[in-house]
Amino acid sequence: MLKPFAAASVILLVFSAQANARPHHRHHGHRAWCGSYLSKYLGKSDRRLALARSWANEGMNAGGPGIGVVVVWRHHVGIITGQTPDGQWIVHSGNDGGAVRTRARSLARAIAFRRV
Repeated sequence: MLKPFAAASVILLVFSAQANARPHHRHHGHRAWCGSYLSKYLGKSDRRLALARSWANEGMNAGGPGIGVVVVWRHHVGIITGQTPDGQWIVHSGNDGGAVRTRARSLARAIAFRRV
């Protein structure tokens, strides 16, 4: 029979192992497809663009957000398609919650804005 401390250690170990078994980002490995989606959407065939961050070097620096500008985050990429009346930018992207979506998104953590 396990003593209370030993039982708690076993439970912590099990929960810790389960937590570490989950991927930290859904954007890694075979699940990442926002870059691939945008490549197809824009008619680009460069395989390097499957990685979202690679879009930060594509085209020219746009200097900030605007309609038609590709917005790049560390683990996601999309294209700005509009702006809401209150000033939020509308972004079209793949792999947004596991689907292709067009919605208002925060650009606060964006790392690049590119004219492609």
